[in-house]
Amino acid sequence: MIALLRTLFLLRGWGRRRSRVGIHDLATIRLRAWPADIDVLGHVNNGIYLTLMDLGRLDLLLRTGLWPRMRALGIYPVVRSSTVTYRKSIQLWQRFTLESKVVGWDDRTVYLEQRFVVRGEVWARGIVRGSFLRKGEGPLLTARLRELLGVDAEPFPPSPELARWATEVALPSTRAAAPSVWE
Repeated sequence: MIALLRTLFLLRGWGRRRSRVGIHDLATIRLRAWPADIDVLGHVNNGIYLTLMDLGRLDLLLRTGLWPRMRALGIYPVVRSSTVTYRKSIQLWQRFTLESKVVGWDDRTVYLEQRFVVRGEVWARGIVRGSFLRKGEGPLLTARLRELLGVDAEPFPPSPELARWATEVALPSTRAAAPSVWE
């Protein structure tokens, strides 16, 4: 429920109070850890980090001006892979900043880095590999996505480390078999 409320507040206020950013710019959101974010150990639950990262990516799409165009064209983002590394625990009521930045794209996916920052220090970092689908068309190549959205951007390949990570964590295509066999 708290995720829905945060999303509604973001959507309600983005046009009035949020500055525009470019596709390569850093987008930040100031947040606070609420009681619904906390687990039995008294800190932000690991799953909440992923939920907040969704909010950061939506903020980035809104502030670049891409979100309204995507909605009009029936385009929506999906997460293909993600990983989060935790360094320090965010506690109840603690304020923090979520930073989101596109760090590369290949022919099919976009890579983002997202950081949870307290007083200028990184407490957790997430990497997300996402793609975009279009109703009735399926997954879009990034070149087609840029064409549809009018994004004039130079190629921006991910770092070799990100490309290797994406390969290592990939599952088979939805058209291929993926039996659950434990070795």
